[in-house]
Amino acid sequence: MRIDLHTHSRASDGTQSPEELVRAGSAAGLDVLAITDHDTADGWAEAERAALDTGLTLVRGMEISARHDGHGVHLLAYLPDPTYPPLATELGKVLDGRSSRLPAMLQRLREIGIDIHAEDVRRVAGETAATGRPHVADALVALGVVGDRTEAFRRYLNPGRPAYANRYAASLEAMIRIVAEAGGVTVIAHPWGRSGQERPDEATLAHLVEVGLSGIEVDHQDHGPGARERLRAIARNLDLVATGSSDHHGTGKIDHELGCNTTALEEYHRLLERAAAAAARSGRSTPAVVGVAG
Repeated sequence: MRIDLHTHSRASDGTQSPEELVRAGSAAGLDVLAITDHDTADGWAEAERAALDTGLTLVRGMEISARHDGHGVHLLAYLPDPTYPPLATELGKVLDGRSSRLPAMLQRLREIGIDIHAEDVRRVAGETAATGRPHVADALVALGVVGDRTEAFRRYLNPGRPAYANRYAASLEAMIRIVAEAGGVTVIAHPWGRSGQERPDEATLAHLVEVGLSGIEVDHQDHGPGARERLRAIARNLDLVATGSSDHHGTGKIDHELGCNTTALEEYHRLLERAAAAAARSGRSTPAVVGVAG
């Protein structure tokens, strides 16, 4: 059983449509795929239709931009009711923050001599709900300024680089609670991958478990063998679900092919059990898993 619980489509910053993503997952030999676009459920309906057609089991989710102790954290939310008003409100604020910082990033790029405009970004972003740094990176690639997204982030768009601009992100603790109230479960994505430091540490994660956190993403391309071993030990100590995922973005992210990391079947079952319990506690109408794999 091959289970990939973190992927992106063109509904956010992937390069495939939701249908193409699901069909690619099926072609890659996956049995279960989660669609987790940034801060939106816009791709769910199309992905569901493709899953029913291909027989691939689909878990509907999203990756929410949050902040904790002054640092950005990405929170994977699985099977919440996206119409729950507090969740919809926070997602709207995050998406508005993505859009509102676009002019600042483009102005900073122009100030260092790069002739780039909003039309260039819209041309590559299409109808995505979440226009962000990856789309600016794609525009820089299309303009011939850089060779790929990785170079664009490294030279211009990462924190501390010339075109970086901050934006709104939800409180991590508040968002964990809101997703639970919406009937979903939460997993911190690549917890030690972005900062290069072992943060959040075990004590912080223990506190977040008390808040309602269900899991951490252990097997991810941003984690080396040592980090994976230590994160897996923390997951055991705190009874957290330990997931593994590709963080696939189509051609927009190098070395993140579908299924390059996967979630163990028993961990997947634990995640679904917690989601079912959260849905029951919430009393809300939450999305079901599409399909019967596992």
